[in-house]
Amino acid sequence: MRADLHSHSTASDGTSPPAEVMRRAGGAGLGVIALTDHDTVAGHAQARAALPPGLTLVPGMELSCRLDGHSVHLLGYLFDPADPDLTEETARIRDSRVHRAREMVRRLAELGVPVTWEQVSAIAGGGVVGRPHIARAMVEAGAIDRPDEAFGPDWIGDGGRAHVARYALDPARAVALIRAAGGVAVLAHPRARGWMVPDDVIAGLAGAGLAGIEVWHPDQNVRERRELEDLAARLGLVASAGSDDHGELTGHRIGSDTISADACERLLSQATGDAPVSG
Repeated sequence: MRADLHSHSTASDGTSPPAEVMRRAGGAGLGVIALTDHDTVAGHAQARAALPPGLTLVPGMELSCRLDGHSVHLLGYLFDPADPDLTEETARIRDSRVHRAREMVRRLAELGVPVTWEQVSAIAGGGVVGRPHIARAMVEAGAIDRPDEAFGPDWIGDGGRAHVARYALDPARAVALIRAAGGVAVLAHPRARGWMVPDDVIAGLAGAGLAGIEVWHPDQNVRERRELEDLAARLGLVASAGSDDHGELTGHRIGSDTISADACERLLSQATGDAPVSG
């Protein structure tokens, strides 16, 4: 059995509805798939209803964090989705995402890019608004050829001309919130993009209750994976894996990076807030 513990749907910035994500996961031969949309659990009900036989859904979320001005992502699994503290914080993050996106659209207009908030909102389709939605709007406007081109210094990448910061949690507090809600926390792609999360920061998060590190991820090379696997072993953390699939944006790569049933069980058995759902 293979487990992919990181995927996205149209509930945030993926391009496939939750039901389609489940269908693709089953078609990829997975035994377990985690739906981990950004700062929301809105896709879980549709995913549960669409589970094909033989596939198990792990309800999860990718929580937005920030440390020393750098973006950090934390995967939470099997927490109580009704936990009031976690619900309050994710609502605050989602509100900040909207304000940020509106301001980015305004700055892009000043730079001569003819995108509108209505256009970005339509692309998001009711899901949590993220920069990929703005990038897709920029492609539609003819400002760039591919969505990934939006994430450089010219546009909406960190430090870019139209970039705007938003509210995010301190990662240690995020770990505490997930644990208090009965879930388990895994640090997502710590070597994949932009700022490389230092080993001492990861060690500090392990002391705060972090359960695992995402070692196997498409954007982490062989050397980085080996280093993270060694670090996980030293810190007593589960070496986790996920495709971070966003549908068309990432080439429908669900199932590209997985962990074994034993490792998955070792990670998820620490949760008390929710339970996996079998198709």
